[in-house]
Amino acid sequence: MSHIVVVGAGQAGSSLVAKLRADGFEGEITLVGAEAVPPYQRPPLSKAYLLGEMAQERLYLRPAAFYADQNITLRLDTRAVEIDPAAKIVTLSDQSELTYDHLALTTGSHPRTLPAAIGGMLDGVFCVRDLNDADTMSPAFVAGKKVLIIGGGYIGLEAAAVASKLGLDVTLVEMADRILQRVAAPETSDYFRALHQSHGVHIKEGVGLDHLLGDDHVTGARLSDGTEIDIDFAIVGVGIMPASILAESAALAVDNGITTNAFGQTSDPHIWAAGDCASSIFKGERIRLESVGNAIDQAEIVARNMLGAGVTYAPNPWFWSDQYDCKLQIAGLNSGYDAVYVRKGDAAGSQSHWYYRGDTLLAVDAMNDPRNYMIGKRLIEAGKSPAPQLITDPATDMKALLKS
Repeated sequence: MSHIVVVGAGQAGSSLVAKLRADGFEGEITLVGAEAVPPYQRPPLSKAYLLGEMAQERLYLRPAAFYADQNITLRLDTRAVEIDPAAKIVTLSDQSELTYDHLALTTGSHPRTLPAAIGGMLDGVFCVRDLNDADTMSPAFVAGKKVLIIGGGYIGLEAAAVASKLGLDVTLVEMADRILQRVAAPETSDYFRALHQSHGVHIKEGVGLDHLLGDDHVTGARLSDGTEIDIDFAIVGVGIMPASILAESAALAVDNGITTNAFGQTSDPHIWAAGDCASSIFKGERIRLESVGNAIDQAEIVARNMLGAGVTYAPNPWFWSDQYDCKLQIAGLNSGYDAVYVRKGDAAGSQSHWYYRGDTLLAVDAMNDPRNYMIGKRLIEAGKSPAPQLITDPATDMKALLKS
């Protein structure tokens, strides 16, 4: 009877082992996770969980009993430290070894951190990536405290929204010319800048961090424009990196993540990868998708292909972010866009931004506009591109575009 080992107990790892059992695999399954708790959702960590609106047990993707019921061995609080592809052996941090027939790497990603030389190792400097991060920083969220958020991406903006809602004095700095510059159009940046400023967040764009101040605990920050501010703690949200060190040490091909083919196989046919750590082909280009949707879909395809299905993975990217009472929903990938068209939604403050390259619809950002988000998502998945003037015309029956 064969043995499948999955390294990485996050969304992708949990989805993969569940799919293996659902599709009838009767062999041995071992899921290895570095954290001491069962696989859990990460997006709520910077939202509902940090706000105290979600208990830890509600984060779990599946009840802890699920894994025992499905005869899946959980090796928690344990890291995989070495892979021997020739012998098909994974060595764990407790020096035990697992022999596999097939191995899946669902190791996810890790946050970029600040160098120690500019204060990155001071107490009171946090990242938001895992449960321990959220639990460690939660006591600092006290009304009236001053927090500096470094980075104006989605993680930084979500943390700013939580801090503002809890009554903290929030300053956010973004080194680029505008928040969300790497991932969104100026129109979307403008929307969220105004949203945060309306809640009292101080946003400084085109301004980076020079260094943090303090002896043991952070007490302030000198910014790149020379100003100094007093702070009680800082949150770093400057991007993530694929967790590919284990793959690299096993001499697997790596290119902005663990390189996979259309089936999810790495350069070793007995080793597979899925989720944030994996790079795959999308519309002729190698990309790495950082999203819950991709982690689930790609992991389930890998599970099927481990069992011989031979199914090509064709991602349909979608993302979301919750900030204050605004739900941002994104469909598609906007890379390469040359024009953005704005459609006002039916409710006050709701709108959608439609990204085009020439005549081709690439992506949609929808703010409190779920109806147009779903229409845009279905259009993109169907390869349909309505004329931009139809998108901006308030009289257009958007649902009718799906039939054209």
